[in-house]
Amino acid sequence: MPLVEVTYAPHIPEATLRKLADELPPIVSAAVECPEEPYDGDLQPGDVELRFRPHGPYDRCSMEVVIEVRSKYFESRARDRQQRTDMLHDRIAEVVDLEDFGVFLQMPVAAWTQSE
Repeated sequence: MPLVEVTYAPHIPEATLRKLADELPPIVSAAVECPEEPYDGDLQPGDVELRFRPHGPYDRCSMEVVIEVRSKYFESRARDRQQRTDMLHDRIAEVVDLEDFGVFLQMPVAAWTQSE
């Protein structure tokens, strides 16, 4: 299950943030899909966790929006991490009108469990 955090400048329109909230789960799921965690196109609640946070008064940000994706490390996923990150950026640019944004993809060695 990917964790996605979106930090954004205060002037980003609510409609853009709403569009990101709608579009990010399938885009992220496709980008991190691998044999160990296949993506079947049928997202369920909790499959992708999204967090949105406006820039704070002490943040120093050179971009209007930064999208950070954390997804569990698998060798098959890590081999082409730059291509996955580029694909994330390209797909997001296709669906949301953002002038200045970046994508950061992390794949930590991690474990996850959740209630059913």
